[in-house]
Amino acid sequence: MKKSRDKRAKFVELAEARVAKAIVVLRLIGNLANRNNYEYGDSDSAKIMTALESELKTLRLKFKLDGSREKLNFKL
Repeated sequence: MKKSRDKRAKFVELAEARVAKAIVVLRLIGNLANRNNYEYGDSDSAKIMTALESELKTLRLKFKLDGSREKLNFKL
């Protein structure tokens, strides 16, 4: 049982840290929507949303399928 608890503790530790980082980064991406500071078109914002939604979909599948890996490089 100790090994199972160690794995759980490690999961909780990493999940809390990584989700917190992801939230910070998502908020930073959200700052890009400020048209007073940045110039972008609808196609740019659509590409950002598509990339993020695709990655979130992949994340959901990983939890359902137990950890498959796929790499995506984002470019505007």
